[in-house]
Amino acid sequence: MDKEMKLSGYRWVVLLTVCLICFMANFMQYQVSAWGVVVMDTLGIDVAGLTNLMLMPMLTAVFLSIPAGSLADRYGVKIVVSVGLILSVIGGFIRFFMIANFAAQLVAMFLIGCGIACLNANLAKVLGTGFKQQTSLAMGFFYAASCVAIVVAQAFSTMFPTLGISYLVAAVALAVTALLWILFMSNVPKGESLPEPEPVIKYLKIAIKSRNVWFIALAYGLTLASTTAYCSILPSALELARGVETSVAGSMAAIITVGSFFACFAGPAVVLKLGKNKPFLILTTIVAAAVMIVNWFLPLGAIMWVVLVVNGFMTALSGPIIQAMTPDLPEIGVKYAGSAGGIIGTVGLLCSYFIPVIVSTITGDNWTMNLCVESVLFLLSVVPIALLPETGIKAKLQQSKQSE
Repeated sequence: MDKEMKLSGYRWVVLLTVCLICFMANFMQYQVSAWGVVVMDTLGIDVAGLTNLMLMPMLTAVFLSIPAGSLADRYGVKIVVSVGLILSVIGGFIRFFMIANFAAQLVAMFLIGCGIACLNANLAKVLGTGFKQQTSLAMGFFYAASCVAIVVAQAFSTMFPTLGISYLVAAVALAVTALLWILFMSNVPKGESLPEPEPVIKYLKIAIKSRNVWFIALAYGLTLASTTAYCSILPSALELARGVETSVAGSMAAIITVGSFFACFAGPAVVLKLGKNKPFLILTTIVAAAVMIVNWFLPLGAIMWVVLVVNGFMTALSGPIIQAMTPDLPEIGVKYAGSAGGIIGTVGLLCSYFIPVIVSTITGDNWTMNLCVESVLFLLSVVPIALLPETGIKAKLQQSKQSE
């Protein structure tokens, strides 16, 4: 209870700002998907070009995650994320002013990914500093913001009169969000001080040497890659292998997001109540993998729709909890959380790119095998989770009692 009272109310301002950044990043990325046909006509590109355009922000994170995390550990998270957001705003306006130039659009989307890449690398550090034992709950809000952004982008971005106006409104909104970060964010909560700075390379070395960081990175990579691939190919699989109409198949895949949204809050709330992370993560991961497999073999109809929601719910439970564990690792803490987050983010995104490509190459047009393999890969995340130390509230209390 005493620890609870020490948490500053200002952490909610930080969380709101962080969630706005997450919302805008996902909204601007999925605008491209919503306006897909218009974008292809405007730029004279095919589906491959459109996909490349959409994935540019993820490529940004591959390059920026580790340096952004290490630099934030050394110089503070505010300046690093501020620079990233300024680059994102520039990208947003380039996208508007050079709307018919494919090369410029690629550059713009790469720049748009800078802000969220810098933030994601330091997310555990930002939220862990303010929320401490409630970090997983704060992570849940962050994940939920991305779910809402995707739905809003797909449902409402095409309601603007033109693609250009849609891009302009998004660029202005991102600029306002960046300004909020610059004005209201601080490196540490009021009353606390930054750890004594050390050489950047030392932060990275500490994180690299931690086997627990690599366990989290692997667990995060396997869950992110398998669920991303599963949801990406599901519409095509339903259409080609199950005979579902194109529009219905897209809706069936999209409804998974509904379950994911509620899981963002439910998972962190349960582990806070239990006081332990690992038993919950292991059990829900096993159940989620089973649901992923069963879901594909169900007959079309109401039961399929219901289980799709359950699928989204179960597979999204672990994400916020796994990422929130980083600053609770004894050898990492808040001090090295940026460098650790950079490694975790890079591994996660590399897995998200290469694993689906490898699986699709091996399975070919066998949709059933593809979806089953993705489910097994999700299940395999149990292994690194089981190897991690318990970082729940009860474990911390026990450690503090032993040290007294």
